[in-house]
Amino acid sequence: MEKKKIKYPVIVEGKYDKNTLMQIFDAHVITLSGFGIFNSREKQALLRRLAADGIIILTDSDGGGRQIRSFLLGILPPERVHNAYIPRVEGKEKRKTRASRSGLLGVEGMSREVLERVLAPFVIDGGRGELSAKNEQREITKLDFFQDGFSGGEDSSLRRRALAERFELPPDMTAKALLEALNLLVGYSEYKAAALSLK
Repeated sequence: MEKKKIKYPVIVEGKYDKNTLMQIFDAHVITLSGFGIFNSREKQALLRRLAADGIIILTDSDGGGRQIRSFLLGILPPERVHNAYIPRVEGKEKRKTRASRSGLLGVEGMSREVLERVLAPFVIDGGRGELSAKNEQREITKLDFFQDGFSGGEDSSLRRRALAERFELPPDMTAKALLEALNLLVGYSEYKAAALSLK
C-alpha cells in the first residue's frame, strides 16, 4: 500500500509513536524522548527551525501528552503550529505488559484508520480522505462557540467537555484548542448537529 505523504514535520513523544506513523505515512517525524524535551535546548532549537514552514504536534491524549503539548506551544511560533489530536481510547499497547498509568492508548496504539483520519488535513497530493466534505464547509468560529454556549457562560466548561467527548477528544481542552481540533476533524454541519443535540 502506497504511503500518504504528510506536508509538515510531525512531532511525537517517542520512538514507538514514530515507528507507527512511519509504517503508514511518508513523513518527517521528530521524537521528543517524552519529558526530555523540557531540558534539551538543542532539540528545542531544532523544532523552532523545523517549524518555520509549519509543524504538527501529535502527542498522547493523557496528562503527560497535554503537558508536553502545552510546553511546545510555548516555545514554537503559534502561527506555524498545527495541532492534531488522537481520541481517548482505553487499552494497552501490544508491546507492554501492563497499561499506562492513565489506562489510555498512545499514538503508537492507534489504528491506521484513526491516524489516517487525524492527519488527513495534512496529506499532500490533494488527498483529503474522509474530510473532503468538511473542507468545503465554512469554519467553526469563536462566535459560534459563544452563541452555542461553549464559551463565555457559567456552564461553558461542562458543555465543552460534553462536546469534546462527543468527538472522542480530550475532555479538558481549552475553548481555543477544542475549536482548532474541531475545525481540523469535522465540518460545521457536524459540529452544529452536535451542538444542538447537547442543548
